[in-house]
Amino acid sequence: MHSKKITTSSGIEIKELYTCADAKGITDPSLPGAFPYTRGVQASMYRGKLWTMRQYAGFSTAEESNKRYHYLLSQGVSGLSVAFDLPTQIGYNCNHPLANGEVGKVGVSINSIEDMERLFKGINLESVSTSMTINATGFILLALYVALAKKQGADLKKISGTIQNDILKEYAARGTYIFPPQPSMRIITDIFEWCSEQLPRWNSISISGYHIREAGSTAVQEIAFTLSNGKAYVKAAQEKGLDINVFGKRLSFFFNAHNNLFEEVAKFRAARKMWAAIMKELGATDEKAMMLRFHTQTGGSTLTAQQPLNNISRVTLQTLSAVLGGTQSLHTNGYDEALSLPTEEAATIALRTQQIVAFESGAPDTVDPLAGSYFIESLTHEMEQAAWQLIQKIDVLGGSVAAIEQGFIQDEIAASAYAYQTRVENGEQIIVGVNKFQSEETHQVPLFKIDSSIQKIQTEKLEALMMKRDPSKAADCLTQIKKIAQGHQNLMPAVINAVENHCTLGEVADALREVFGEYK
Repeated sequence: MHSKKITTSSGIEIKELYTCADAKGITDPSLPGAFPYTRGVQASMYRGKLWTMRQYAGFSTAEESNKRYHYLLSQGVSGLSVAFDLPTQIGYNCNHPLANGEVGKVGVSINSIEDMERLFKGINLESVSTSMTINATGFILLALYVALAKKQGADLKKISGTIQNDILKEYAARGTYIFPPQPSMRIITDIFEWCSEQLPRWNSISISGYHIREAGSTAVQEIAFTLSNGKAYVKAAQEKGLDINVFGKRLSFFFNAHNNLFEEVAKFRAARKMWAAIMKELGATDEKAMMLRFHTQTGGSTLTAQQPLNNISRVTLQTLSAVLGGTQSLHTNGYDEALSLPTEEAATIALRTQQIVAFESGAPDTVDPLAGSYFIESLTHEMEQAAWQLIQKIDVLGGSVAAIEQGFIQDEIAASAYAYQTRVENGEQIIVGVNKFQSEETHQVPLFKIDSSIQKIQTEKLEALMMKRDPSKAADCLTQIKKIAQGHQNLMPAVINAVENHCTLGEVADALREVFGEYK
Protein backbone atom coordinates (compact mmCIF):
# COMPACT_ATOMS: atom_id res chain seq x y z
CA MET A 1 0.00 0.00 0.00
CA HIS A 2 1.13 3.55 -0.79
CA SER A 3 1.26 6.09 2.02
CA LYS A 4 0.33 9.17 -0.03
CA LYS A 5 -2.58 11.02 1.59
CA ILE A 6 -5.40 11.98 -0.76
CA THR A 7 -8.41 14.02 0.38
CA THR A 8 -11.62 15.40 -1.08
CA SER A 9 -12.20 19.15 -1.35
CA SER A 10 -13.70 18.93 2.14
CA GLY A 11 -10.58 17.38 3.66
CA ILE A 12 -12.09 13.88 3.94
CA GLU A 13 -9.30 11.36 3.48
CA ILE A 14 -9.72 8.87 0.64
CA LYS A 15 -8.44 5.41 1.47
CA GLU A 16 -6.54 3.39 -1.11
CA LEU A 17 -8.99 0.53 -0.83
CA TYR A 18 -12.57 0.21 0.43
CA THR A 19 -14.07 -3.09 1.53
CA CYS A 20 -17.38 -4.23 2.97
CA ALA A 21 -16.02 -3.37 6.43
CA ASP A 22 -16.04 0.35 5.48
CA ALA A 23 -19.72 0.27 4.61
CA LYS A 24 -20.81 -1.96 7.48
CA GLY A 25 -23.69 -0.43 9.41
CA ILE A 26 -23.84 2.76 7.33
CA THR A 27 -25.40 1.63 4.05
CA ASP A 28 -28.91 3.07 3.92
CA PRO A 29 -31.33 0.13 3.64
CA SER A 30 -34.23 2.31 2.43
CA LEU A 31 -35.53 2.24 -1.10
CA PRO A 32 -35.72 5.17 -3.52
CA GLY A 33 -38.85 7.23 -2.96
CA ALA A 34 -38.95 6.29 0.74
CA PHE A 35 -37.72 8.18 3.81
CA PRO A 36 -34.96 9.40 4.19
CA TYR A 37 -34.65 9.53 0.38
CA THR A 38 -30.89 8.92 0.29
CA ARG A 39 -31.39 6.94 -2.91
CA GLY A 40 -33.70 9.45 -4.59
CA VAL A 41 -37.06 11.17 -4.17
CA GLN A 42 -38.86 9.05 -6.78
CA ALA A 43 -39.16 5.26 -6.71
CA SER A 44 -38.40 4.89 -10.41
CA MET A 45 -36.32 8.09 -10.83
CA TYR A 46 -35.32 8.53 -14.48
CA ARG A 47 -37.01 5.33 -15.62
CA GLY A 48 -40.25 7.23 -15.05
CA LYS A 49 -39.21 10.75 -16.10
CA LEU A 50 -35.88 12.27 -17.05
CA TRP A 51 -34.61 15.34 -15.26
CA THR A 52 -35.74 18.72 -16.64
CA MET A 53 -33.10 19.95 -19.08
CA ARG A 54 -32.70 23.69 -18.65
CA GLN A 55 -30.30 26.14 -20.23
CA TYR A 56 -29.65 29.30 -18.24
CA ALA A 57 -30.02 32.22 -20.62
CA GLY A 58 -30.69 35.92 -20.55
CA PHE A 59 -28.81 38.85 -21.99
CA SER A 60 -29.25 42.25 -23.60
CA THR A 61 -32.89 43.12 -24.20
CA ALA A 62 -36.00 41.03 -23.63
CA GLU A 63 -36.38 40.67 -27.42
CA GLU A 64 -32.88 39.19 -27.83
CA SER A 65 -33.34 36.80 -24.91
CA ASN A 66 -36.72 35.74 -26.32
CA LYS A 67 -34.99 34.67 -29.56
CA ARG A 68 -32.56 32.47 -27.54
CA TYR A 69 -35.48 30.90 -25.59
CA HIS A 70 -37.30 29.97 -28.78
CA TYR A 71 -34.07 28.48 -30.18
CA LEU A 72 -33.43 26.43 -27.02
CA LEU A 73 -37.03 25.17 -26.94
CA SER A 74 -36.65 24.09 -30.57
CA GLN A 75 -33.47 22.16 -29.62
CA GLY A 76 -35.11 20.12 -26.86
CA VAL A 77 -34.87 22.03 -23.57
CA SER A 78 -37.78 21.13 -21.31
CA GLY A 79 -37.67 24.23 -19.10
CA LEU A 80 -36.49 27.83 -19.31
CA SER A 81 -34.00 29.40 -16.91
CA VAL A 82 -33.79 33.20 -16.89
CA ALA A 83 -30.67 35.21 -16.08
CA PHE A 84 -31.20 38.87 -15.10
CA ASP A 85 -28.72 41.72 -15.36
CA LEU A 86 -27.20 43.30 -12.26
CA PRO A 87 -29.49 46.39 -12.09
CA THR A 88 -32.55 44.12 -12.20
CA GLN A 89 -31.06 41.94 -9.44
CA ILE A 90 -30.51 44.86 -7.07
CA GLY A 91 -33.68 46.80 -7.82
CA TYR A 92 -32.65 49.62 -10.16
CA ASN A 93 -34.26 50.66 -13.43
CA CYS A 94 -32.00 50.82 -16.47
CA ASN A 95 -31.81 54.65 -16.29
CA HIS A 96 -30.47 54.75 -12.73
CA PRO A 97 -26.89 56.14 -12.43
CA LEU A 98 -25.78 52.91 -10.67
CA ALA A 99 -26.95 50.92 -13.71
CA ASN A 100 -24.47 52.60 -16.04
CA GLY A 101 -22.37 50.06 -17.92
CA GLU A 102 -24.27 47.07 -16.51
CA VAL A 103 -27.55 47.03 -18.43
CA GLY A 104 -28.07 43.72 -20.24
CA LYS A 105 -24.50 42.54 -19.54
CA VAL A 106 -24.80 39.41 -17.35
CA GLY A 107 -28.49 38.84 -17.96
CA VAL A 108 -31.62 40.38 -19.41
CA SER A 109 -32.76 43.86 -18.41
CA ILE A 110 -36.32 43.90 -17.00
CA ASN A 111 -37.98 47.14 -15.88
CA SER A 112 -41.69 46.57 -16.37
CA ILE A 113 -44.60 44.36 -17.40
CA GLU A 114 -43.93 45.38 -21.00
CA ASP A 115 -40.39 43.97 -20.80
CA MET A 116 -41.85 40.76 -19.37
CA GLU A 117 -44.27 40.52 -22.31
CA ARG A 118 -41.38 40.91 -24.74
CA LEU A 119 -39.31 38.30 -22.86
CA PHE A 120 -41.97 35.60 -23.19
CA LYS A 121 -43.51 36.59 -26.53
CA GLY A 122 -44.89 33.48 -28.25
CA ILE A 123 -44.37 31.33 -25.14
CA ASN A 124 -47.40 29.98 -23.30
CA LEU A 125 -46.63 30.21 -19.58
CA GLU A 126 -49.03 27.37 -18.78
CA SER A 127 -47.03 24.96 -20.94
CA VAL A 128 -43.46 25.74 -19.83
CA SER A 129 -41.67 25.54 -16.48
CA THR A 130 -39.65 28.70 -15.84
CA SER A 131 -36.84 29.10 -13.35
CA MET A 132 -35.78 32.66 -12.50
CA THR A 133 -32.43 33.26 -10.85
CA ILE A 134 -33.42 36.29 -8.83
CA ASN A 135 -33.23 36.99 -5.11
CA ALA A 136 -33.60 40.45 -3.56
CA THR A 137 -36.14 41.43 -6.24
CA GLY A 138 -37.55 37.91 -6.60
CA PHE A 139 -40.97 39.04 -5.34
CA ILE A 140 -41.15 41.73 -8.05
CA LEU A 141 -40.17 39.36 -10.86
CA LEU A 142 -42.69 36.82 -9.58
CA ALA A 143 -45.33 39.57 -9.57
CA LEU A 144 -44.42 40.46 -13.18
CA TYR A 145 -44.60 36.79 -14.22
CA VAL A 146 -48.01 36.36 -12.55
CA ALA A 147 -49.28 39.59 -14.14
CA LEU A 148 -48.20 38.31 -17.56
CA ALA A 149 -49.79 34.90 -16.94
CA LYS A 150 -53.07 36.65 -16.07
CA LYS A 151 -52.83 38.71 -19.29
CA GLN A 152 -52.37 35.45 -21.22
CA GLY A 153 -55.52 34.08 -19.57
CA ALA A 154 -53.56 31.32 -17.85
CA ASP A 155 -54.87 29.28 -14.95
CA LEU A 156 -52.54 30.25 -12.09
CA LYS A 157 -53.07 26.82 -10.55
CA LYS A 158 -51.24 25.34 -13.58
CA ILE A 159 -48.28 27.75 -13.63
CA SER A 160 -45.03 25.98 -12.70
CA GLY A 161 -41.51 27.16 -12.08
CA THR A 162 -39.15 28.52 -9.46
CA ILE A 163 -37.77 31.78 -8.18
CA GLN A 164 -34.44 31.48 -6.43
CA ASN A 165 -35.52 33.90 -3.67
CA ASP A 166 -32.64 32.83 -1.39
CA ILE A 167 -31.44 36.02 0.28
CA LEU A 168 -29.36 34.43 3.06
CA LYS A 169 -26.72 33.16 0.65
CA GLU A 170 -26.53 36.68 -0.82
CA TYR A 171 -25.34 38.03 2.53
CA ALA A 172 -22.95 35.11 2.92
CA ALA A 173 -21.51 34.63 -0.54
CA ARG A 174 -22.79 36.74 -3.40
CA GLY A 175 -23.73 40.27 -2.42
CA THR A 176 -26.84 41.16 -4.47
CA TYR A 177 -28.99 42.04 -1.46
CA ILE A 178 -31.04 45.22 -0.90
CA PHE A 179 -32.82 45.15 2.46
CA PRO A 180 -31.55 44.03 5.89
CA PRO A 181 -31.99 40.34 6.83
CA GLN A 182 -35.18 40.63 8.91
CA PRO A 183 -37.37 42.48 6.35
CA SER A 184 -35.91 40.24 3.64
CA MET A 185 -37.10 37.21 5.59
CA ARG A 186 -40.53 38.83 5.93
CA ILE A 187 -40.76 39.22 2.13
CA ILE A 188 -39.76 35.57 1.64
CA THR A 189 -42.39 34.26 4.05
CA ASP A 190 -44.98 36.50 2.33
CA ILE A 191 -44.06 34.76 -0.93
CA PHE A 192 -44.37 31.32 0.73
CA GLU A 193 -47.83 32.21 2.02
CA TRP A 194 -49.11 33.72 -1.22
CA CYS A 195 -47.77 30.93 -3.44
CA SER A 196 -49.25 28.23 -1.17
CA GLU A 197 -52.68 29.77 -1.79
CA GLN A 198 -52.44 31.06 -5.36
CA LEU A 199 -49.60 29.20 -7.16
CA PRO A 200 -49.68 25.65 -5.79
CA ARG A 201 -47.29 24.27 -8.45
CA TRP A 202 -44.71 27.06 -8.04
CA ASN A 203 -41.49 26.50 -6.08
CA SER A 204 -41.44 29.59 -3.88
CA ILE A 205 -37.71 29.35 -3.14
CA SER A 206 -34.64 27.60 -4.48
CA ILE A 207 -32.28 27.43 -1.54
CA SER A 208 -28.92 27.80 -3.17
CA GLY A 209 -25.66 26.08 -2.42
CA TYR A 210 -24.44 26.92 -5.91
CA HIS A 211 -23.19 30.41 -5.11
CA ILE A 212 -21.76 29.29 -1.78
CA ARG A 213 -19.61 26.79 -3.71
CA GLU A 214 -18.75 29.38 -6.36
CA ALA A 215 -17.50 31.66 -3.58
CA GLY A 216 -14.96 29.01 -2.60
CA SER A 217 -16.65 26.65 -0.14
CA THR A 218 -15.97 22.94 0.06
CA ALA A 219 -18.61 20.36 -0.87
CA VAL A 220 -19.37 19.72 2.83
CA GLN A 221 -19.74 23.45 3.51
CA GLU A 222 -22.02 23.75 0.49
CA ILE A 223 -24.57 21.30 1.89
CA ALA A 224 -24.15 22.37 5.54
CA PHE A 225 -24.65 26.10 4.90
CA THR A 226 -27.43 25.50 2.36
CA LEU A 227 -29.43 23.17 4.59
CA SER A 228 -28.90 25.48 7.55
CA ASN A 229 -30.30 28.37 5.47
CA GLY A 230 -33.21 26.13 4.51
CA LYS A 231 -33.86 25.44 8.18
CA ALA A 232 -33.95 29.21 8.85
CA TYR A 233 -36.55 29.76 6.12
CA VAL A 234 -38.73 26.93 7.44
CA LYS A 235 -38.60 28.29 11.00
CA ALA A 236 -39.46 31.81 9.78
CA ALA A 237 -42.45 30.44 7.87
CA GLN A 238 -43.61 28.48 10.93
CA GLU A 239 -43.37 31.60 13.10
CA LYS A 240 -45.68 33.27 10.58
CA GLY A 241 -48.17 30.45 11.20
CA LEU A 242 -47.69 28.62 7.89
CA ASP A 243 -48.17 24.85 7.68
CA ILE A 244 -44.86 23.03 7.08
CA ASN A 245 -46.71 20.23 5.28
CA VAL A 246 -48.05 22.75 2.75
CA PHE A 247 -45.15 25.14 2.05
CA GLY A 248 -42.57 22.38 2.64
CA LYS A 249 -43.69 20.65 -0.58
CA ARG A 250 -42.72 23.68 -2.66
CA LEU A 251 -39.23 24.22 -1.28
CA SER A 252 -36.50 23.38 -3.74
CA PHE A 253 -32.72 23.48 -3.66
CA PHE A 254 -29.98 24.48 -6.07
CA PHE A 255 -26.58 22.79 -5.94
CA ASN A 256 -23.28 23.01 -7.76
CA ALA A 257 -21.58 20.12 -9.54
CA HIS A 258 -17.77 20.11 -9.55
CA ASN A 259 -15.23 17.75 -11.06
CA ASN A 260 -14.69 15.17 -8.31
CA LEU A 261 -17.31 12.72 -9.52
CA PHE A 262 -17.59 10.58 -6.40
CA GLU A 263 -17.52 13.45 -3.89
CA GLU A 264 -20.35 15.17 -5.77
CA VAL A 265 -22.52 12.04 -5.93
CA ALA A 266 -21.97 11.44 -2.20
CA LYS A 267 -22.82 15.10 -1.52
CA PHE A 268 -26.20 14.87 -3.24
CA ARG A 269 -27.08 11.61 -1.46
CA ALA A 270 -26.07 12.98 1.95
CA ALA A 271 -28.02 16.22 1.40
CA ARG A 272 -31.27 14.35 0.71
CA LYS A 273 -30.89 12.23 3.85
CA MET A 274 -30.07 15.25 6.01
CA TRP A 275 -32.93 17.43 4.77
CA ALA A 276 -35.45 14.66 5.43
CA ALA A 277 -34.17 14.46 9.02
CA ILE A 278 -34.30 18.27 9.44
CA MET A 279 -37.88 18.53 8.17
CA LYS A 280 -39.05 15.63 10.30
CA GLU A 281 -37.48 17.24 13.36
CA LEU A 282 -39.25 20.53 12.54
CA GLY A 283 -42.61 18.76 12.49
CA ALA A 284 -43.21 17.67 8.89
CA THR A 285 -45.36 14.54 8.56
CA ASP A 286 -46.19 14.66 4.84
CA GLU A 287 -43.63 12.65 2.87
CA LYS A 288 -43.47 15.20 0.05
CA ALA A 289 -42.59 17.94 2.53
CA MET A 290 -39.52 15.95 3.61
CA MET A 291 -38.16 15.37 0.10
CA LEU A 292 -35.16 17.40 -1.01
CA ARG A 293 -35.79 18.22 -4.66
CA PHE A 294 -32.97 20.07 -6.38
CA HIS A 295 -31.72 21.75 -9.52
CA THR A 296 -28.04 21.45 -10.40
CA GLN A 297 -25.78 23.70 -12.42
CA THR A 298 -22.33 22.66 -13.52
CA GLY A 299 -19.51 24.54 -11.81
CA GLY A 300 -18.85 27.97 -13.28
CA SER A 301 -15.72 28.42 -11.17
CA THR A 302 -14.22 25.21 -12.59
CA LEU A 303 -14.21 26.58 -16.15
CA THR A 304 -10.88 27.83 -17.46
CA ALA A 305 -10.09 30.63 -19.89
CA GLN A 306 -7.00 28.63 -20.90
CA GLN A 307 -7.70 25.78 -23.36
CA PRO A 308 -11.45 26.46 -23.10
CA LEU A 309 -12.47 23.40 -25.14
CA ASN A 310 -11.32 21.30 -22.17
CA ASN A 311 -14.37 22.69 -20.39
CA ILE A 312 -16.59 20.41 -22.46
CA SER A 313 -14.98 17.43 -20.69
CA ARG A 314 -15.37 19.12 -17.29
CA VAL A 315 -19.05 19.82 -17.91
CA THR A 316 -19.57 16.21 -19.01
CA LEU A 317 -18.10 14.91 -15.73
CA GLN A 318 -20.23 17.33 -13.76
CA THR A 319 -23.36 16.36 -15.69
CA LEU A 320 -22.71 12.72 -14.90
CA SER A 321 -22.25 13.46 -11.19
CA ALA A 322 -25.60 15.32 -11.06
CA VAL A 323 -27.42 12.49 -12.83
CA LEU A 324 -25.79 9.74 -10.77
CA GLY A 325 -26.63 11.84 -7.69
CA GLY A 326 -30.32 12.07 -8.62
CA THR A 327 -30.95 15.68 -9.65
CA GLN A 328 -34.46 16.78 -10.76
CA SER A 329 -33.28 19.53 -13.06
CA LEU A 330 -29.97 20.44 -14.69
CA HIS A 331 -28.25 23.32 -16.45
CA THR A 332 -24.95 22.72 -18.21
CA ASN A 333 -22.52 25.59 -18.74
CA GLY A 334 -21.13 26.56 -22.11
CA TYR A 335 -17.44 25.85 -22.64
CA ASP A 336 -16.78 29.55 -23.34
CA GLU A 337 -18.27 30.98 -20.13
CA ALA A 338 -14.90 31.78 -18.56
CA LEU A 339 -14.53 34.27 -21.42
CA SER A 340 -18.04 35.58 -22.18
CA LEU A 341 -21.72 34.76 -22.12
CA PRO A 342 -22.24 31.52 -24.09
CA THR A 343 -22.60 31.71 -27.84
CA GLU A 344 -25.45 29.80 -29.45
CA GLU A 345 -22.97 27.09 -30.48
CA ALA A 346 -21.61 26.70 -26.93
CA ALA A 347 -25.14 26.61 -25.47
CA THR A 348 -26.10 23.90 -27.97
CA ILE A 349 -23.05 21.75 -27.10
CA ALA A 350 -23.91 22.14 -23.41
CA LEU A 351 -27.47 20.95 -24.04
CA ARG A 352 -26.24 18.07 -26.23
CA THR A 353 -24.01 16.99 -23.32
CA GLN A 354 -27.13 16.45 -21.22
CA GLN A 355 -28.87 14.65 -24.05
CA ILE A 356 -25.89 12.31 -24.64
CA VAL A 357 -25.79 11.39 -20.93
CA ALA A 358 -29.60 10.92 -21.01
CA PHE A 359 -29.83 8.76 -24.11
CA GLU A 360 -26.41 7.20 -24.68
CA SER A 361 -24.59 6.71 -21.36
CA GLY A 362 -26.92 4.26 -19.59
CA ALA A 363 -26.67 6.35 -16.39
CA PRO A 364 -30.48 6.88 -16.12
CA ASP A 365 -31.32 3.19 -16.68
CA THR A 366 -31.38 2.23 -13.00
CA VAL A 367 -32.01 4.16 -9.79
CA ASP A 368 -29.00 5.33 -7.75
CA PRO A 369 -26.55 3.15 -9.70
CA LEU A 370 -23.60 3.77 -7.35
CA ALA A 371 -25.49 2.59 -4.24
CA GLY A 372 -23.78 -0.30 -2.52
CA SER A 373 -20.31 0.84 -3.55
CA TYR A 374 -18.18 0.55 -0.44
CA PHE A 375 -16.51 3.82 -1.36
CA ILE A 376 -19.70 5.79 -2.15
CA GLU A 377 -21.57 4.58 0.92
CA SER A 378 -18.61 5.38 3.17
CA LEU A 379 -18.08 8.81 1.58
CA THR A 380 -21.81 9.64 1.82
CA HIS A 381 -21.69 8.85 5.53
CA GLU A 382 -18.52 10.85 6.18
CA MET A 383 -19.81 13.90 4.32
CA GLU A 384 -23.08 13.71 6.22
CA GLN A 385 -21.30 13.59 9.60
CA ALA A 386 -18.99 16.48 8.71
CA ALA A 387 -21.94 18.58 7.52
CA TRP A 388 -23.92 17.87 10.73
CA GLN A 389 -20.97 19.14 12.78
CA LEU A 390 -21.02 22.44 10.87
CA ILE A 391 -24.79 22.80 11.22
CA GLN A 392 -24.47 22.24 14.98
CA LYS A 393 -21.92 25.10 15.15
CA ILE A 394 -24.39 27.37 13.33
CA ASP A 395 -27.23 26.31 15.64
CA VAL A 396 -25.10 27.24 18.67
CA LEU A 397 -24.63 30.72 17.16
CA GLY A 398 -28.42 31.08 16.85
CA GLY A 399 -29.05 29.78 13.31
CA SER A 400 -28.09 31.01 9.85
CA VAL A 401 -29.26 34.62 10.18
CA ALA A 402 -27.24 35.09 13.38
CA ALA A 403 -24.24 33.21 11.94
CA ILE A 404 -24.25 35.48 8.88
CA GLU A 405 -24.61 38.63 11.00
CA GLN A 406 -21.60 37.45 13.04
CA GLY A 407 -19.58 36.72 9.88
CA PHE A 408 -19.10 33.02 10.72
CA ILE A 409 -20.28 31.58 7.40
CA GLN A 410 -18.44 34.24 5.35
CA ASP A 411 -15.19 33.55 7.25
CA GLU A 412 -15.49 29.78 6.76
CA ILE A 413 -15.99 30.18 3.01
CA ALA A 414 -13.12 32.67 2.72
CA ALA A 415 -10.74 30.30 4.55
CA SER A 416 -11.66 27.42 2.23
CA ALA A 417 -11.26 29.59 -0.87
CA TYR A 418 -7.81 30.72 0.32
CA ALA A 419 -6.72 27.14 1.07
CA TYR A 420 -7.82 25.99 -2.39
CA GLN A 421 -6.03 28.83 -4.17
CA THR A 422 -2.88 28.06 -2.20
CA ARG A 423 -3.01 24.43 -3.38
CA VAL A 424 -3.40 25.59 -6.98
CA GLU A 425 -0.47 27.99 -6.74
CA ASN A 426 1.89 25.46 -5.19
CA GLY A 427 0.90 22.80 -7.73
CA GLU A 428 -0.72 20.50 -5.20
CA GLN A 429 -4.09 20.93 -6.96
CA ILE A 430 -3.64 20.31 -10.69
CA ILE A 431 -5.84 22.20 -13.14
CA VAL A 432 -5.19 20.96 -16.65
CA GLY A 433 -4.09 23.74 -18.96
CA VAL A 434 -3.64 26.23 -16.12
CA ASN A 435 -0.87 25.07 -13.79
CA LYS A 436 0.07 21.90 -15.70
CA PHE A 437 -0.07 20.70 -19.30
CA GLN A 438 -0.06 24.27 -20.57
CA SER A 439 0.27 24.94 -24.28
CA GLU A 440 0.38 27.86 -26.65
CA GLU A 441 -3.17 28.88 -27.51
CA THR A 442 -3.72 28.49 -31.23
CA HIS A 443 -7.51 28.13 -31.41
CA GLN A 444 -9.45 31.36 -31.03
CA VAL A 445 -12.84 30.83 -29.43
CA PRO A 446 -15.58 33.08 -30.87
CA LEU A 447 -16.96 35.31 -28.10
CA PHE A 448 -20.49 36.54 -27.48
CA LYS A 449 -20.63 40.34 -27.45
CA ILE A 450 -23.30 42.59 -25.95
CA ASP A 451 -24.18 45.74 -27.90
CA SER A 452 -23.17 48.80 -25.86
CA SER A 453 -26.32 50.65 -27.00
CA ILE A 454 -28.56 48.41 -24.86
CA GLN A 455 -28.92 50.94 -22.04
CA LYS A 456 -30.09 53.65 -24.46
CA ILE A 457 -32.62 51.27 -26.08
CA GLN A 458 -33.99 50.15 -22.70
CA THR A 459 -34.18 53.71 -21.39
CA GLU A 460 -36.23 54.82 -24.40
CA LYS A 461 -38.71 51.98 -23.78
CA LEU A 462 -38.92 52.91 -20.10
CA GLU A 463 -39.56 56.59 -20.88
CA ALA A 464 -42.31 55.63 -23.35
CA LEU A 465 -43.99 53.51 -20.65
CA MET A 466 -43.84 56.37 -18.14
CA MET A 467 -45.45 58.74 -20.64
CA LYS A 468 -48.48 56.59 -21.36
CA ARG A 469 -49.30 55.21 -17.88
CA ASP A 470 -51.66 56.84 -15.39
CA PRO A 471 -49.24 58.60 -12.99
CA SER A 472 -51.73 59.06 -10.15
CA LYS A 473 -52.72 55.39 -10.24
CA ALA A 474 -49.05 54.35 -10.20
CA ALA A 475 -48.36 56.67 -7.26
CA ASP A 476 -51.33 55.25 -5.32
CA CYS A 477 -50.03 51.72 -5.89
CA LEU A 478 -46.59 52.61 -4.53
CA THR A 479 -48.12 54.37 -1.51
CA GLN A 480 -50.13 51.23 -0.79
CA ILE A 481 -46.97 49.08 -0.90
CA LYS A 482 -45.28 51.35 1.66
CA LYS A 483 -48.34 51.26 3.91
CA ILE A 484 -48.51 47.44 3.85
CA ALA A 485 -44.76 47.17 4.42
CA GLN A 486 -45.18 49.11 7.66
CA GLY A 487 -47.74 46.56 8.92
CA HIS A 488 -48.10 42.80 8.73
CA GLN A 489 -50.27 42.22 5.63
CA ASN A 490 -48.95 40.11 2.77
CA LEU A 491 -47.06 42.30 0.28
CA MET A 492 -47.60 40.18 -2.85
CA PRO A 493 -51.13 41.34 -3.86
CA ALA A 494 -50.08 44.99 -3.64
CA VAL A 495 -46.91 44.38 -5.69
CA ILE A 496 -48.86 42.47 -8.37
CA ASN A 497 -51.38 45.32 -8.54
CA ALA A 498 -48.53 47.83 -8.86
CA VAL A 499 -46.80 46.11 -11.78
CA GLU A 500 -50.17 45.60 -13.51
CA ASN A 501 -50.57 49.38 -13.31
CA HIS A 502 -47.15 49.87 -14.94
CA CYS A 503 -45.11 50.60 -11.84
CA THR A 504 -41.51 49.68 -12.55
CA LEU A 505 -39.17 47.30 -10.77
CA GLY A 506 -37.01 50.19 -9.56
CA GLU A 507 -40.02 52.10 -8.20
CA VAL A 508 -41.28 49.11 -6.20
CA ALA A 509 -37.80 48.46 -4.80
CA ASP A 510 -37.37 52.15 -3.92
CA ALA A 511 -40.75 52.23 -2.15
CA LEU A 512 -39.57 49.42 0.11
CA ARG A 513 -36.13 51.00 0.56
CA GLU A 514 -37.97 53.92 2.18
CA VAL A 515 -39.58 51.57 4.71
CA PHE A 516 -36.99 48.84 5.26
CA GLY A 517 -33.75 50.71 4.58
CA GLU A 518 -30.72 49.17 2.86
CA TYR A 519 -28.28 46.63 4.22
CA LYS A 520 -24.69 47.85 4.17
